[in-house]
Amino acid sequence: MFSRMSMTKSTGNYLDNIRQLREALDKTDSVVIGAGAGLSTSAGFIYTGERFLRYFSDFADKYGFSDMYSGGFYPFSAPEEFWAYWSRYIFINRYLDAPKPVYDHLLALVQDKDYFVITTNVDHCFQKAGFDKKRLFYTQGDYGLFQCSGPCRQETYDNENSIRQMMEQQKDMRIPSELLPVCPHCGKPLTMNLRSDDKFVEDEGWHRAAKRYETFLQTRGNERILFLELGVGYNTPGIIKFSFWRMTAANPRAVYACVNYGEATCPEEIANRSIVIDGDIGEVVSALLDEADCLDEL
Repeated sequence: MFSRMSMTKSTGNYLDNIRQLREALDKTDSVVIGAGAGLSTSAGFIYTGERFLRYFSDFADKYGFSDMYSGGFYPFSAPEEFWAYWSRYIFINRYLDAPKPVYDHLLALVQDKDYFVITTNVDHCFQKAGFDKKRLFYTQGDYGLFQCSGPCRQETYDNENSIRQMMEQQKDMRIPSELLPVCPHCGKPLTMNLRSDDKFVEDEGWHRAAKRYETFLQTRGNERILFLELGVGYNTPGIIKFSFWRMTAANPRAVYACVNYGEATCPEEIANRSIVIDGDIGEVVSALLDEADCLDEL
């Protein structure tokens, strides 16, 4: 339906685009937020540089890693070392708060709206910021959940206690063997509930969230709806980006907005109902809140 060869990039004055998006927010009946990795990056979840070295300098020295992602794919020879790495990874990116209040500001922007969130992020930042759990759909998993590596069943397990014990008791880049997580049903090793292959577990909670998202879209199909895409790239564009384009094209009352640093585009087919902003999401959200305050004072 859409051609990557006929794309429109962010154009016009930055402040004019902010005002246009603010007006779209004020006039819309409902908002669907589609969030990708760029949103958490804006919130300070950086996987390189000082933050990486603060928590993984020993692994960097031993293996030459330069970022957290690289370490996540390394074939550690011992599961005790694997979980020493991953328990740190999960702890700082799931159980610590984001360094910047971008998610809190985003909630302030939409909390009085009829909203729903679909996200490929797995860091739980929306719930930690106070977004309604029943208005969230985490499509790709959650760092806070384990699943059977088999898997022997479509079931997940909260991992906070296990991860905190691994953090507290690891020594010399290894956790005690007795802390290695195993499936309570079949005894196979547990792994992270992250979509990477056909073994990803979609448990009852995942399916309930998927149904709530589907129902939200179906019951608001002809309303004035704003599809607000934040920090979504082209790793898995079919989940959010392409579906937002299709739904905007199908509903003449819909508006599509894309905020992304360096990757802000839209198809020419919906350009007349699109707002495209190339910039830092946190700065854009703050500007939208400031714009709302200015309008309230008029």
